[in-house]
Amino acid sequence: MRLVTLPVVFTALLATPTTVLALWPIPKTLQTGSTPLKLSSNFKININIPHAPSDLHAAVQRTITHLKTDNLQRLVKDRGAADLKAIHQHTTHTLSSLTLSLSGSHTSAAAAVTSIAEEAVKPIGTRSEGYTVHVPADGSPATITANSTLGLFRGLTTFEQLWYTSAGGQVYTLESPVEITDFPSVPDGVDLGKPYRGLMLDTSRNFFPVKDIKRTLDAMSMAKINTLHWHATDSQSFPLQIPGFTEISAMGAYGPDMVFTPSDIKDIVSYAGERGIDVVVEIDTPGHTAIISESHPEHIACLQAVPWSDFANEPPAGQLRLASPATANFTADLLSAAAKLFASSLFSTGGDELNSNCYVHDAETQKMLNATGRTLEQALDAFTQTTHGALRKLGKTPVVWEEMVLDHNVTLSNDTVVMVWISSMNAAAVAKKNFRIVHAPSDFFYLDCGAGEWIGADPTGNSWCDPFKTWQKSYTFDPLANISAANAHLVLGGEQLLWAEQSSPANLDSIVWPRAASSAEVFWTGATLPDGSPRAINGAAGALPRLHDLRYRMVQRGINAIPLQPHWCAVRPGVCDLTA
Repeated sequence: MRLVTLPVVFTALLATPTTVLALWPIPKTLQTGSTPLKLSSNFKININIPHAPSDLHAAVQRTITHLKTDNLQRLVKDRGAADLKAIHQHTTHTLSSLTLSLSGSHTSAAAAVTSIAEEAVKPIGTRSEGYTVHVPADGSPATITANSTLGLFRGLTTFEQLWYTSAGGQVYTLESPVEITDFPSVPDGVDLGKPYRGLMLDTSRNFFPVKDIKRTLDAMSMAKINTLHWHATDSQSFPLQIPGFTEISAMGAYGPDMVFTPSDIKDIVSYAGERGIDVVVEIDTPGHTAIISESHPEHIACLQAVPWSDFANEPPAGQLRLASPATANFTADLLSAAAKLFASSLFSTGGDELNSNCYVHDAETQKMLNATGRTLEQALDAFTQTTHGALRKLGKTPVVWEEMVLDHNVTLSNDTVVMVWISSMNAAAVAKKNFRIVHAPSDFFYLDCGAGEWIGADPTGNSWCDPFKTWQKSYTFDPLANISAANAHLVLGGEQLLWAEQSSPANLDSIVWPRAASSAEVFWTGATLPDGSPRAINGAAGALPRLHDLRYRMVQRGINAIPLQPHWCAVRPGVCDLTA
């Protein structure tokens, strides 16, 4: 699309304190004017695409609903009361329509149009999330153009954030015209859809019903977070009901009402896909599997051994008997059956915190190692080849935690995705081994840190990853720190993580939002803000008013995000900064 330049003097983003504070993540390029523009009460969105998929139509309807019901007043002292005067002092035009169009080869009537959900689960490196937004000041139709329906959806998300609502119900902006060209940042600056912008949710330590996961997906889509890393099972519970292995959830879930049926999983995956989100499930192996003993004790070593701290990182102890061919085949079949429930090309097999002492004290494991002449590391390698081989037959790419690369002598294909969690400093070592990286460092992105010790009989204990990770801390993260230019392409993005030992639906929204949105801007916008300033060095001060806006808008949509500051500060941008 060729953008028409209107005879209006544009102001760059961040040039004045009133400029489009609501946009999160901030677009790659953004220009705004200073002309008020109203949104028509009969505002329409036209889809200029033959045979547009149903999920794009549904996204359009959600945008229309949000524009009518967000009712977000501008975060200034008078909550925008003076804006009405500005509107009345001008010959204010009214925007009546927005047109969505696909560019390039998708413009012909015969061209097949891929749905948002199909685009969202394409392999990393093949998705296109870029878009352009054009909102004229004279009331002529606005446009969003993209190369994919996923890009159009991202554009709709941005368009929704341009508008405020007056006390009298008028939806408006003071800053037309608006010109946006946006796409997720990658090291070479090309829109390949490479950045992985994720949130990990642990549903094994405590259970989260489908409705809470859906609400989380809604919040994720507001911040253009495109991956739900679903840590579905662990030693404490196994809530996934997997066809052919239903006995595991029947005996390993907390209760019959605390399971995810295949229908539930399909519902979650579909709901996520319609919102541009890929669901990457994790069934952690061979550690973190004690609960499988409830139905298959023959496959678990050092079951509930005590003291548990000698055999596991947290109770209960128990790990898969990785040296057993029967256990390896059982695990491969289990993972294959689970993988068929998910559309994603990625599947996480975990691999963290493997406790070797567990196997030293397991007579069955020692018997098998002695019979085969293998070391434990060789047995782990064989186990991994079996499980990963089964996933690859289904077209899935394995995802593992960093220990599988840095601590173990395991053969992994170089397309394996490695999540770096122990320390941000470990990413460079993974990159040097030529593996693709998702940043998930506990020193920046763990949302559960700082809540105190959850282990009993430890009155002086604190959470192992203290202190609390503020949004400002995560916002300063540098994805390419200590990574050579030659290895920069291996960085896929990153995620923030909620381990749920002390979380449940009661505090899900408040512990995650709006903090988890901070990394979304890190991995969407990149190192440089639109005004040319470095994000990590001095961007947090300018980001705070925009993150306030996102949080207030989330609350309007029923997401119980916590305040970042007193309301007094939120409506006085900059006044509560340390340097003010």
